[in-house]
Amino acid sequence: MHDIRLIRDDPQSFDAALARRGLEPAAADILALDTQRREVTTKLQEGQSRRNEASKAIGQAMGKGDTGTAEALKKEVAELKQSLPALEETERRVGAQLEALLAAYPNRPADDVPEGADESENVEQDRWGTPRSFDFAPQEHADLGPALGMDFETGAKISGARFTFLRGDMARLHRALGQFMLDRQTRENGYAECAPPLLVRDEAVFGTGQLPKFAEDLFRTTDDRWLIPTAEVSLTNAVRETILDDLTIPLRMSALTPCFRSEAGAAGRDTRGFIRQHQFEKVELVSVCRPEDSAAEHEHMVRSAKGVLEALELPYRTMLLCTGDMGFGARRTYDLEVWLPGQDAYREISSISWCGDFQARRMNARYRPEDGAKKTEFAHTLNGSGLAVGRTLVAVLENYQQADGSVRVPDALKPYMGGIEVLAP
Repeated sequence: MHDIRLIRDDPQSFDAALARRGLEPAAADILALDTQRREVTTKLQEGQSRRNEASKAIGQAMGKGDTGTAEALKKEVAELKQSLPALEETERRVGAQLEALLAAYPNRPADDVPEGADESENVEQDRWGTPRSFDFAPQEHADLGPALGMDFETGAKISGARFTFLRGDMARLHRALGQFMLDRQTRENGYAECAPPLLVRDEAVFGTGQLPKFAEDLFRTTDDRWLIPTAEVSLTNAVRETILDDLTIPLRMSALTPCFRSEAGAAGRDTRGFIRQHQFEKVELVSVCRPEDSAAEHEHMVRSAKGVLEALELPYRTMLLCTGDMGFGARRTYDLEVWLPGQDAYREISSISWCGDFQARRMNARYRPEDGAKKTEFAHTLNGSGLAVGRTLVAVLENYQQADGSVRVPDALKPYMGGIEVLAP
């Protein structure tokens, strides 16, 4: 949600930010509604004030025996009582239109975000690790996985496309990855473990920016709740309609949850294999902090996600997303892309975003800048994957595969595998 005061003060800056996102100017339309709302509000307040004054004056006139004045005042009060509801309804309607318009536009990109139309114009920041040299042709996980327990056929038979049934040691490895990630984030990186709801209400999904624009990417239940597309929704909304008394230390939360996405916006992409599923698991990282701490908190979250890949010895690169590839609620986003030798390509495994006060305004999440201060300010929110479990499983299969079709278990995961060191066909 955008701050109407900033748009009033500098409409050109707002339109320039939209232009960087590839959108047409909107400040004039927003300010026209804002002017209309303020004019109606002024009329309503003047009418209410006059009604109260006239009502009080009626008693005074009656006390003086001035019935003529009293009757005239009664008539004026009656007319005001008839006209004020229409003004109240107009104020409500115009206010709702203004709120909807402010909510429809994406967050302003930070100044250091590169201009670009799509992912081809993202900017590489760094690389870690050297891709392994194979003395055989490495397979893609979709070819390697079925013999090891990655059962695409049964998943599709039960639920349709983009569902997978994991069996045996493959299911154990998947579980081990999630537990390892969650333990690392909570024990080493300062995130508090949470077990949040998987079903949320409209206002929660609106708060993090998925509604109203991206409803088609979500699954909705028959009682009008939404299956979370990421634990970001549940974790971030933990502070909705809240005033935090102390944010000198950022509030960090993490959860390992199933996530559900219709993938309507990615139709035809990654239809083969385990990369893009309707149901998947992810360790999510969320931080709520003061504005002055958000830059450092973004770097901390990026380091927290990188640490998982490095512990698993999976080569990766860091990409700064351009304006055309960045998410709706983000001011700046870094993607971590893991090396997949079977695809001979780097693929996204984590997306880490600084949202500024954009989500906090939608959720009305505030904090007190000082102990006991009456004035409150909007917090800053950040979120990222630490990591996507399914995609990490894909990366482990492809990077740790052996010529006979088996897969070695990374050293970091062996304590979670009950003695299993190799997944064998």
